[in-house]
Amino acid sequence: MSKQQRAERTRQTLILAAAEVFDTDGFAPSSLTTISTRAGVSNGALHFHFVSKNALAEAVGDHAMASLRQIARPREAGQGRSLQLLVDTTHALAFRLGDDVILRAGFGLSSDATWKGSTDLRQYWVDWVGDVLTGAAAEGALAEGVAVEDAKAVIAATTVGFEAMGRSQPRWFSRQMFGKFWGLLLPRLARADALGSLRPDGSPGLVAALPL
Repeated sequence: MSKQQRAERTRQTLILAAAEVFDTDGFAPSSLTTISTRAGVSNGALHFHFVSKNALAEAVGDHAMASLRQIARPREAGQGRSLQLLVDTTHALAFRLGDDVILRAGFGLSSDATWKGSTDLRQYWVDWVGDVLTGAAAEGALAEGVAVEDAKAVIAATTVGFEAMGRSQPRWFSRQMFGKFWGLLLPRLARADALGSLRPDGSPGLVAALPL
């Protein structure tokens, strides 16, 4: 392994260790010594890669945002079936939040008042939900009287609430929990003649890929 490869491996190890510490302790109480110890490297090695705890948190946030962008991709014009896309993406996000500590830490940092970083995963998610609902409205898929902004507020707040609850109770990340949520919401959100084609538990391909 080359020196450059070893350096990159150390950097990734530090990012993972920082995410684990931020996820459990929050940003302000976390120390670089705790992070370097968890990563199994010296404080000197940590400072070689990251000049400060804030720089390390920025790296965690950047990695988390990259993961979120892979899950919640920008909606393509004319893509269709926007409501099912929304359902499926919330299921995929919940699964990844339960499985990916860097993504989970990124969401946590976004709501941590002691950290002023450049990435805001929660705002990206809120904006993405709004964009997909705008697409659903353009398709005529929303029930009469449903306003995009109202639906966005309900869905974004609820899914972010699931993310917060799941930190201590992983069942909140389960497909059953999100399926129940969508089972309750879709009859109010979707046009009646579109309900039959919507799957609150996720599309068949998604169901096969995700555990219960």
